[in-house]
Amino acid sequence: MARDEEKIQWLTSLPFLAMHAGCLLAFSTGWSPVACATGLALFWIRMFGITGVYHRYFAHASYKTSRPFQFILAWIACSSMQKGPLWWASHHRHHHAHSDKPDDVHSPAQRGFFWSHMGWILCTKYEPTRWRLIRQFAGCRELIWLNKYHLVPGITLAAAVFGLGAGLERYAPSLGTSAWQMLIWGFLISTVAGYHATFTINSLSHVYGSQRFDTRDDSRNNWLLALLTMGEGWHNNHHYYPSSASMGFRWWEIDVTLYILKALAAVGLVWDLKLPPPHLRLISFGTRSSHVDITPFVP
Repeated sequence: MARDEEKIQWLTSLPFLAMHAGCLLAFSTGWSPVACATGLALFWIRMFGITGVYHRYFAHASYKTSRPFQFILAWIACSSMQKGPLWWASHHRHHHAHSDKPDDVHSPAQRGFFWSHMGWILCTKYEPTRWRLIRQFAGCRELIWLNKYHLVPGITLAAAVFGLGAGLERYAPSLGTSAWQMLIWGFLISTVAGYHATFTINSLSHVYGSQRFDTRDDSRNNWLLALLTMGEGWHNNHHYYPSSASMGFRWWEIDVTLYILKALAAVGLVWDLKLPPPHLRLISFGTRSSHVDITPFVP
């Protein structure tokens, strides 16, 4: 049975595959500037949901927020269609505990590119939430509900985008868009793009890039992936000091997620952002250090 659970279940993966196939309908609906702009905006908003919320908040507790705003952030992140916040965070914590070791399902060194990129999420073994790794949220009934009904925010967003397209088609025909065009570009394509941008941090950032710190795994800093994922590509930095809200340790290491978190902190919506100690920012690029006086921490 365990061996069967490690196999990709193509039947249960049909909705995920259908999302990809649906993108091909763009050849039928055509495109418009407003549809593409909507898709681009929703890509970045939901990418922040993954990086700033699922990853830095739920997985690593790198800042604090109120319970109501916690739910709002979780809803936004959940609309990315990458399952629930507690599922995502618990599996990510397991990854850090076993990074690039045999138990790390994210590691391309263990099972190859395809498995680390997306294969592991297409089998039944990893569907359950690892509740013992995410106990501090066990009392948040709204998060448990959202984790269980994680499709609701995405479906709600798809319906809203479709409705927006229908409204623009009727009341602003000069924009040249339609309900179906907005659904394909604004929701489907941006969602699938978000999938694979996120997945590259598993599959590529442990293969390509530079290693500043000796983290005893293959994590690497990759500037291109950092731009694509709003800062996540500074992955070797992150694996050295996981609890930091900042993944870029030098001023030129662009981390858009951090900039957004600082803006939210400025208006009081989040607080207590954990940042790396000042001396970590003094390490020269291209040098591997295993002697910095700091203890990596995974909550």
